[in-house]
Amino acid sequence: MNYFVIGDVHGCYYTFVAMLTNHWDKENEILIQLGDLIDRGNHSPKMVQFARQLREDLPDQVYFLKGNHEFEMIDHFTNQPNHNWLRQCGEETLRQYKAEGRDCMSDVNWMKQLPLWFEKDHLFLSHAGISAETETPYDEEDSYGVLWNRSPLKNIQKLQIIGHTPCEEPKYDEHSHSWNIDTGAAYSGYLTGVKINSNGEVIEFIRENTDHRDK
Repeated sequence: MNYFVIGDVHGCYYTFVAMLTNHWDKENEILIQLGDLIDRGNHSPKMVQFARQLREDLPDQVYFLKGNHEFEMIDHFTNQPNHNWLRQCGEETLRQYKAEGRDCMSDVNWMKQLPLWFEKDHLFLSHAGISAETETPYDEEDSYGVLWNRSPLKNIQKLQIIGHTPCEEPKYDEHSHSWNIDTGAAYSGYLTGVKINSNGEVIEFIRENTDHRDK
């Protein structure tokens, strides 16, 4: 099987659905999304509902990773009010949940069990990547960990694909052999997907312009 990896969605439900409808080869590709399903765009509840159903229907073929925005929403509901999340985009996300009449805690509990990474022989996927600056990359509160890192990535002898830091177009770093595919779908940009073969080689990049309903 090949892999179809999709970057940060940020509530852009209609854009994500169009990406899958137009470009996902279900018979031959495992789908992995790099986290940050929620916040910023107009349809966070719809996006999570769709992701949950897709994962339930195709558990061996579809994977959603945890991003820092999922972490912040979890933190808001399970530990204490997360004022940073509320100030940046959480208040709007909560308004969307109220308008949809959707249960936040059900989605939060689903987010808690999302994996931090997806790994195969030649491929490593996470939200923000393995940094050389930390000994604990899977600590969810480590600022250099796979949820938060913005420092240069470590070469782990596998192709790394990440999101988290928006860029104008997919960006390759030769030193770490990594691609950043977060192209700011919720910021009047576009959603990026990349198809990878089983040897960790890029087949092609896919661009899906952001649907006007999502921003």
